[in-house]
Amino acid sequence: MTRNTPRPTSHPALHLTPGHSSRHVSRPTAGEASRLPRNVRRGLLAGAAAAATLSLAVPASARPGGAGQAPAAPGSDRAAHPAVAAQGAEYVALGDSYSAGAGILPPAPGAPLLCAQSGKNYPRLLAGALDARLKDVSCAMAETKHLEKSQYPGVAPQLDGLGGRTDLVTLTLGGNDNNVFLGSILACGTAGLGSGGKGSPCKDKHGSSYEEQIDRDTYPALRASLEKIKAKAPAARVVVLGYPWIMPEQPVKGCFVKMPIAEGDVPYMRSLQAHLNEAVARAARETGSTFVDLAEASDGHDACAPAKTRWVEPVLFGSNFIPVHPNATGQQAMATATETALRTNRG
Repeated sequence: MTRNTPRPTSHPALHLTPGHSSRHVSRPTAGEASRLPRNVRRGLLAGAAAAATLSLAVPASARPGGAGQAPAAPGSDRAAHPAVAAQGAEYVALGDSYSAGAGILPPAPGAPLLCAQSGKNYPRLLAGALDARLKDVSCAMAETKHLEKSQYPGVAPQLDGLGGRTDLVTLTLGGNDNNVFLGSILACGTAGLGSGGKGSPCKDKHGSSYEEQIDRDTYPALRASLEKIKAKAPAARVVVLGYPWIMPEQPVKGCFVKMPIAEGDVPYMRSLQAHLNEAVARAARETGSTFVDLAEASDGHDACAPAKTRWVEPVLFGSNFIPVHPNATGQQAMATATETALRTNRG
């Protein structure tokens, strides 16, 4: 049982409206990438590859009774599990590196090394707050397919962690599917460096291609994944978290050296982040799962914020050894928002 964990405090939520455009996903060419300074190239590759888990943060507001809150879907686990806060509840954590807490020390004892689980990830913080028995099978770089397929030798499919006695399931998932996250970080970072931070070269080149891929491929995979989770753990309340903001709404002076996204592409990346998480929220809504919206709570805590304020570390000059991921403060905030949703029966 996980105990003696600092108790989270509550945070609010926010409603967003994602944007649109057109075209097909493409990646920066080898020539484009080779012209980048070596240290920046390494930073972008490390940030995107190690971070290919993040997707980008959420949309629709989840305030109780507020505009934008989704009604409970037929068969919603909201009624079946009024709080899921009973002492000793069986809790299973699934998902990618935003669940695993990749990049935050210390590593979780006994966890597979390649999964990069942190001893301070939000599942452990939440389990301590709820006094629940935790089984954490989250794993860095996980895609929806890794619910049913082994990700690494010796690492079982994540659904194997579920069963009829499971009371609570949490996850962040979807950001690594179809290479949308990695592709957008590399493409927009490369384009931003090539333009000296001016204009909107990434948006001009890629348009709505990433959003179209989310709608075409990621959303259906997320919905199917949640249905499989519910089938494997029919008594459990299933809670899906959005991702905290990576980029601010508008360019911030001095951020380009940490996050080399051109001025006009900052709102483009923010909109892409919102669009992906709207897909997560929609899949949760349509399967009767709980969606935890982190948008308002994480506003102003993005990778461009000062070190003492941000919840997500930048590509360059960050504190985590895996960039573009939540730091310990961000993981605490994710635990806080999830506990609040469970205790108030929200979502």
